[in-house]
Amino acid sequence: MVQRASYINQLRQFIDKPFVKILTGIRRSGKSSVLLLLKDELLLRGVSEAQVIHINFESFEYIELKTSQTLYEFVKKQIKNNKQHYLLLDEIQEVEGWEKAVNSFLVDFGADVYLTGSNSHLLSSELATYLAGRYVEIPIYTLSFAEYLQFRKHYFPEVPQNNRAAFQSYLSLGGFPVIHTSNYSEETAYKVVFDIYSSVILRDTVQRYKIRDVELLERVVKYAFDNIGNTFSGKNVADYFKSQQRKVDVNTVYNYLHALEGAFILYRTSRYDVKGKEILKTQEKFYVGDLSVIYALMGFGNRMISGMLENVVFLELKRRGYQVFVGKLDDKEIDFIAEKQGEKIYVQVAYKLESQQTADREFVPLLAVKDQYPKYVVTMDTFWKESVEGIKHIHIADFLMMEKY
Repeated sequence: MVQRASYINQLRQFIDKPFVKILTGIRRSGKSSVLLLLKDELLLRGVSEAQVIHINFESFEYIELKTSQTLYEFVKKQIKNNKQHYLLLDEIQEVEGWEKAVNSFLVDFGADVYLTGSNSHLLSSELATYLAGRYVEIPIYTLSFAEYLQFRKHYFPEVPQNNRAAFQSYLSLGGFPVIHTSNYSEETAYKVVFDIYSSVILRDTVQRYKIRDVELLERVVKYAFDNIGNTFSGKNVADYFKSQQRKVDVNTVYNYLHALEGAFILYRTSRYDVKGKEILKTQEKFYVGDLSVIYALMGFGNRMISGMLENVVFLELKRRGYQVFVGKLDDKEIDFIAEKQGEKIYVQVAYKLESQQTADREFVPLLAVKDQYPKYVVTMDTFWKESVEGIKHIHIADFLMMEKY
């Protein structure tokens, strides 16, 4: 199994700490594998197999553990002594009233609890009620570019790697780990991803939010995918449908976008007014949880290449723990303002700087920001100026592989 070191490093900080550790992310992003890697870590620390109770609620083996009561009784029987026990509970949302059982594990057994789940709203709402202040969430994303290279090296060690050439493959195949364990063609890979997407739509969106108009939900998805990298609002979506002779309530659109966020199909990012230093409430941007979902649903093409590259950079910043905003500076836009622990970076993303006009469009907004935080223009250009007045121009493959921004 390939190590996903960034997640294990985060979990190490919380082993034996009095918090419920919850791993969230879109289905098939690797949450179950991270739990298994954590189990290996515990065993290396001298924890015995009997002290680790690992349950995957999507396995038929545990089909009867569907209520908080049956889960509690099962775990109670597994705890044979007063030693510390570690509960690794995979896809916990499959258990009705699971939050009551988890609370009891803490109270009755003092267990160290780790959960995974595929819906952020489900977990955050119920956890907040029962475990206020006693849980920490660790988002699990599909493979970063660096992790993709690790997977390729592990599964195809005979194939030489060139980072910039490899990025083209990463861009076209996306980051679902299962895709990179075999040498899939694009067509086959997209079929696999479409099945993942269908499962997410059905189980984590339609069933969870009791959505009746699945066809309308699919239309909202396609509108969002067509506008990756563009600002829009629920009203824009409703107006578009109206132009197609289909009347849709704005609140319904917002509810559907909310559901898609909950299932990690979409991520929302707000605009930030650089001068006014405030978050704006209108015209947000949405990015997809993995680019391959767009290809699986709508086909692969370069029609939205700049938006796709933005999506890759957005997810990388999120993986690294940044809070990410779209910057507004008068009538100009900065693709990303990312903040973490009092530090900040500015990032512009473009396909290629093919003319001075294009270069100006990317550099000028950053030149207008007068602070000393790092600023980057990220593109797929092979040759261009390395920097302009301290603003670094860098190939996207090199940007994704930087240890620190």
